[in-house]
Order: sequence, then C-alpha cells, then structure tokens
Amino acid sequence: MEIKILGTGCASCKNLEKAAREAVQEMDIEASVVKEEDIMNIMAYGVMRTPGLVINEKVVLSGRVPSKKELIDLLDKNK
Repeated sequence: MEIKILGTGCASCKNLEKAAREAVQEMDIEASVVKEEDIMNIMAYGVMRTPGLVINEKVVLSGRVPSKKELIDLLDKNK
C-alpha cells in the first residue's frame, strides 16, 4: 500500500502525516507513507485544499485532518 500526504508543510499536513504513520503501525499493515510537497504534483491530483490523503494513487480526503477512527477506516477500505 502506498500512502501519500499532500501538503506544503503546514501544521495540518504534518499532523496528517504523523496520524497516518501511527495508523499504519497500529493496524500492522505494510505501507509506505510519503510526503508530497511539490505544489505542481499536488495540483495534478486535483487537490486544491491541503492536506490531502492519497491511498494507492486515489485521493480519499482533502482539506482536513480526519479523526483516528476515520483514518483507520479509510486505510482499511482502500487496501
């Protein structure tokens, strides 16, 4: 599983990256978590509000940091 956090470095982007890493560890799944900060690459996903969450090249969330439960649900649904 490949997880990308889209964001230019704001506090919300950092919080989402941290939460994603913790969720992956808690779920004990094999996944890479990558931070994408290049604005052109972020726009290529169609994300206009950061942070964005991309799982296996599919945008599943943008513009906010999900709750821990919601994040785990998103990861589980998009394995």
